[in-house]
Amino acid sequence: MAAMASLHLKTHPHSVSRLPKPYAPAAAVALPLRFRRAARSAARISASLIDPDGGRLVELFVPESEKGSRLEAANGLPRITLSEIDLQWVHVLSEGWASPLKGFMREAEFLQTLHFNAIRLESGSLVNMSVPIVLAIDDAQKSRVGSSASVALVDERDDVVAVLSNIEIYKHNKEERIARTWGTTAPGLPYVDEAITHAGNWLVGGDLEVINPVKYEDGLDRFRLSPAQLRDEFERRNADAVFAFQLRNPVHNGHALLMTDTRRRLLEMGYKNPVLLLHPLGGYTKADDVPLSWRMKQHEKVLEDGVLDPETTVVSIFPSPMHYAGPTEVQWHAKARINAGANFYIVGRDPAGMGHPLEKRDLYDADHGKKVLSMAPGLERLNILPFKVAAYDKTQNKMAFFDPTRAQDFVFISGTKMRTLAKNKESPPDGFMCPGGWKVLVDYYESLSLLDNGRVPEPIPA
Repeated sequence: MAAMASLHLKTHPHSVSRLPKPYAPAAAVALPLRFRRAARSAARISASLIDPDGGRLVELFVPESEKGSRLEAANGLPRITLSEIDLQWVHVLSEGWASPLKGFMREAEFLQTLHFNAIRLESGSLVNMSVPIVLAIDDAQKSRVGSSASVALVDERDDVVAVLSNIEIYKHNKEERIARTWGTTAPGLPYVDEAITHAGNWLVGGDLEVINPVKYEDGLDRFRLSPAQLRDEFERRNADAVFAFQLRNPVHNGHALLMTDTRRRLLEMGYKNPVLLLHPLGGYTKADDVPLSWRMKQHEKVLEDGVLDPETTVVSIFPSPMHYAGPTEVQWHAKARINAGANFYIVGRDPAGMGHPLEKRDLYDADHGKKVLSMAPGLERLNILPFKVAAYDKTQNKMAFFDPTRAQDFVFISGTKMRTLAKNKESPPDGFMCPGGWKVLVDYYESLSLLDNGRVPEPIPA
């Protein structure tokens, strides 16, 4: 994820004319020069949350009263064992993050996703869908399924999680999937190595019915709010705007500066109670990323230390696995937050990006993520909030928005530099991160040192 920065409102070229008033008035999509005019339009601002894609959340849970009979029927079906990442996708689908998908993709949905980054609904309208949500099976599993129209999905303990009905099995063209999702087939892509290379040569799609909702029993389930639960929380707080910020790294004061400045600008635009959705990614991440449990400890310290206001911040975990697929994947991240009720999405430098697996350079152009989001089909209703990079201001001893007229006063502290300082138990400059949050990061790397007898793996620049 990117470093920090200052907010510039920039929406889809057609969003002003196409944005329905219940989501945000013309003022809410105004350019910065029109902020004062926007503030005078506050009376037109609606407190209703943005509708989910397709008009409603598609939750895929079996009713409590039917669980017994469904489980009994599932026990008589061919079984497919889910990997850890497969289970995360069941979680994503079941709660409606991928609405209006009703299960793992059939071939038509898969092809539309690969080739158009969108799915056309029966109404003719488009919803954004940029990453395939698919379930791979091998030849032996395909043979066991045979002509059955339904299969039971089980976890590693062989306990039934869900049933996939009205199934369709089709070829898993891995090279095409990888090339179109990542823009390269270079070896060393983390998600590819973890979830695709050794996966089966077939994909099975169908209608998903979850009998036993996915729980992780890791002490963090209380943070895993579904889109429906988040919408309820935003309504409870009387939010008239929701702005989402995703990250997979610890929160430093530059992040906080961006988030608090975003809220200030939304207030200037006439919103009365904009609420921040601080939404760390909670699914699969590559080995050198700070694990979710430690990130959540760090985020809690940020709130405890008052860096962010708990009254206007909702911290929740986004259950999706991470692809590191740059401009393609950032569309999925934005689309999923629409389903959770967010009508503003903050995007930074090189969102969902990583270093090239073979060469010493970024895999994606750092600016393409925000440019793609401003044009992406199916995201016209979402207000995209790009920002400029910020850095540590030596004259103020704090993180501040970068001023090119006095560039010599700023120091850029990359994620790699931050991790190296923490690993070596060195302190960052005062004002870079709250002391409580920094201690959590140092404790994490110390725990690695203890596990590895002092040998901490070098982080991969991302």
